[in-house]
Amino acid sequence: MSFVLTTLTKKHEVDTIIRDTLEKVLVLRFGRPTDRACLVLDDILSKSAWDVSKFATVALVDIDSEEIQVYLKYFDITLIPSTVFFFNAHHMKMDSGSADHTKWIGAFHKKQDFIDVVEAIYRGAMKGKLIVKCPLPPERIPKYQLLYKGV
Repeated sequence: MSFVLTTLTKKHEVDTIIRDTLEKVLVLRFGRPTDRACLVLDDILSKSAWDVSKFATVALVDIDSEEIQVYLKYFDITLIPSTVFFFNAHHMKMDSGSADHTKWIGAFHKKQDFIDVVEAIYRGAMKGKLIVKCPLPPERIPKYQLLYKGV
């Protein structure tokens, strides 16, 4: 479903969309167009893009591009798909009960879950918050064991 959504493959493209998306939530899905979990998420994102278009912009970021590696390191993206949210060039975080509030890991269970999350981020951002509480019940939030290694 990546033909419906904008796909970014260069660092400059990602920088530009983050900088130029104003007064809307920017949803960036980091993943591969050939990965099964990414395809499931892409289907949900493409079906939801029109519903959230008044307050959000959705784009896909291909992690196989050499230029994108700087973002993978910066956001510590090791599991795909990972979805990162921005509002007016500020990284928006979401408390979903996991140790990592910087990104959503995995696919959403259904279209309405994605819409609810984006709407919660938008409402929080409009109130000046940089972190919001996840509106989904715990059973619909993907659980991953995140391991952090010390330097």
